[in-house]
Amino acid sequence: MLKLDRVSKVYRVGTFGGRELRAVSDVSFEIEAGEVISLIGESGSGKSTLGKMILGLIPISSGAITFNGTDISTLKGRALKEYYRQVQGVFQDPFSSYNPIFKADRVFSLIRDEFFPTVRGPAWEEQVHHSLEAVGLNPGQVLDKFPHQLSGGQLQRLLIARALLLNVQVLVADEIISMLDASTRIDVLNLLADLKTRGLSILFITHDLSLGYYISEKAVILYKGHIVEMGETEKVYLNPLHPYTKMLMASVPRLDKKWAEVEAEVGLEEDHSVLPTGWRYYQSGPVAAKNGHQAGPLGRPQPTLLEVEPAHFVACSQL
Repeated sequence: MLKLDRVSKVYRVGTFGGRELRAVSDVSFEIEAGEVISLIGESGSGKSTLGKMILGLIPISSGAITFNGTDISTLKGRALKEYYRQVQGVFQDPFSSYNPIFKADRVFSLIRDEFFPTVRGPAWEEQVHHSLEAVGLNPGQVLDKFPHQLSGGQLQRLLIARALLLNVQVLVADEIISMLDASTRIDVLNLLADLKTRGLSILFITHDLSLGYYISEKAVILYKGHIVEMGETEKVYLNPLHPYTKMLMASVPRLDKKWAEVEAEVGLEEDHSVLPTGWRYYQSGPVAAKNGHQAGPLGRPQPTLLEVEPAHFVACSQL
């Protein structure tokens, strides 16, 4: 359905744009119908940049993103409008998606004017109410309210309802629960899981490992714009093979073990002096510091993803 093929994004930075900042490098993966993929990485890894490129908010520097076989960079006019009818995004801060001087129901009015100009009156109200009820909201309690009168969870649900109203096929969910309290998070997660059963594909962008494990069938681990490991969620989480993935898993707080035990369990205490010092991970990873090595040249390319077991890929030629 939605395919990324060697997608890269390079920004011009510095005085007069004299330097390049490579935010995303040669990223490739595919989202199938009814599939949830977690895109996981720390801040600055390029997760949101990928989401914005999928949504056409920023241009791609190289590579291609195709939707049902069509390169989205070639879409214009009605074709682009149709793409946005099928691919929508929900972002981290729900409050920024609303104009505070208008009531919350304006997000639906804009959708009607743009995509359903001939649907009015009771027929439109019925569609809106149906989409709100699908996300667990009471239309009478939210439609006539200003954004500041609603909670973050309600505002996020309104945005998801807006996407359902369009009958989207792919939802890019970029850190959509990071600003919500714990009691609301599980409700939104369960909502996404329910939408998945109805055939909605979701790219779930997060830095929270537990959320990625809870909701997705596949996980993509991103570091400095590169995919370092990806595959079925169970395999990536229960058998992490790349040093960066191991470090991520080991960083999750454990009450039953001390850090030294966890470090030994995942293999971070081993001597990895044979690892190529040009790897992007090696530049700032704990292995380099532990072994007293100097960082290698940044220009050396990231190793190719290897399939180390069925449905489990790792950017590590030493495994």
